[in-house]
Amino acid sequence: MSKFSKLVFASALALASGLGAAQAQTSLTVAVQLEPPHLDPTSAAAGAIDTVTYANIFEGLTRFASDGSVIPGLAESWDISEDGLTYTFHLHDGVKFHDGTTMDGEDVKFSLDRARADDSVNAQKALFAGIDTVEVVDPLTVKVTLKQPNGSFLFNMAWGDAVIVAPESIENIKTTPIGTGAFKFVSWTQGDSIQMEKNPDYWGTPASIDKATFKFISDPTAAFAAMMAEDIDVFAGFPAPENLPQFEADPRFQVLIGNTEGETILSINNKEKPFDDIRVREAVAHAIDRQAIIDGAMFGYGTPIGTFFAPHNPAYVDLTSLSEYDPEKSKALLAEAGLADGFSTTLYLPPPSYARRGGEIIAAQLAAVGIKTEIINVEWAQWLESVFKGKNFGLTVISHTEPMDIGVFARPDYYFQYDSKPFQDLMTKLDQTTDPDGRTEILKEAQTMIAKDYVVGYLFELPVFTVAKAGIKGLWKDAPTQAADLTGVSWE
Repeated sequence: MSKFSKLVFASALALASGLGAAQAQTSLTVAVQLEPPHLDPTSAAAGAIDTVTYANIFEGLTRFASDGSVIPGLAESWDISEDGLTYTFHLHDGVKFHDGTTMDGEDVKFSLDRARADDSVNAQKALFAGIDTVEVVDPLTVKVTLKQPNGSFLFNMAWGDAVIVAPESIENIKTTPIGTGAFKFVSWTQGDSIQMEKNPDYWGTPASIDKATFKFISDPTAAFAAMMAEDIDVFAGFPAPENLPQFEADPRFQVLIGNTEGETILSINNKEKPFDDIRVREAVAHAIDRQAIIDGAMFGYGTPIGTFFAPHNPAYVDLTSLSEYDPEKSKALLAEAGLADGFSTTLYLPPPSYARRGGEIIAAQLAAVGIKTEIINVEWAQWLESVFKGKNFGLTVISHTEPMDIGVFARPDYYFQYDSKPFQDLMTKLDQTTDPDGRTEILKEAQTMIAKDYVVGYLFELPVFTVAKAGIKGLWKDAPTQAADLTGVSWE
């Protein structure tokens, strides 16, 4: 081969290599810690479902933007009647489900009616309880009439639990999700990964990524190793905060540290003895050293909370002083409740590191005041079945990542089984209030009420850590809802 031929050949190889690299940059591998139990966000409480499907596969009438604001989704606009009871949604034209069928007003009616039906298994059925009727005016217009005004209605419609699904594909939605989003589901290898690809017929701005893989890595050590080896491109919700300084010092990576809506709590079964006694619940609260948990389990990341509300919300009230660390007061309260010798209970810990690591610290703190806990480590599906659905627990550590979800305390059948008529009436009043200042005052009162009732142990607001390769842009820093939204992500 002549020198010239070798040069041409080398140039061709270089060009081919460059093209290969460019092609590789249209795919993305995202690791997350929790594997979803299934892929239907409208029939389970697992935030891991939304992590994969929110905005990527499924869409609602409205949606959350990265800053937490509510913006149009499948509804391009809406009109609200003067009395606040009727919302007329105008749908985008030309929207198709991933199977090629048209998304129209009938699908919206089906989705909302299904969510609010008597036999609904929607984990957030209460979001839809205020709907009186859903009427299809024409294929692109839907009129939703409420029983009473609800200032949170458009916000509620942005939840993952309110996405629009089709009756034709509902039977297999848990394993073969068919939505309207910018990505189509391809396959799910249980225990390993979920594959999706760009939707070529997407009605909105198309995704920049052609192929996306969600890989499940639950172990923090394995997460660190996979990221350092560059086997993955992004780790959303990186579970090992102790490793963040290493990534921050490495030019190959970028580290995003943001806020979530995740109130991390020590949930208490309010109907199980002796937790039905407020003195015992208060004793639990004063036995907990929040800062020690943040330092030991989260390596200093996290904001202490004294009630079930996000500190970055303008309506937040700092009530940490009501449950300050005071083990002597905890012992005195137990003695007053007739439990001077303490008692035993269960402590269920799901897989996230904040729960497993934090739970060990909490168990030691409780033991110091005489509360002995049997630690039971469970997988996510077990937690949902035994704790969330079965209410078979004494204590558990969990982060509630749903946005503005203080309303769950108004549901007596919710897993921590708090039954307070005054609080329920307060939430009804909130729903009927549209004035922003009025809503703020009600929210402040609600925070104070549950703090003084010591419904659960309030720990910290969960931060979110994202570690990614340096050449990726468009990732969410904060998590206004639990989602790894890839619709605006691209390689530089």
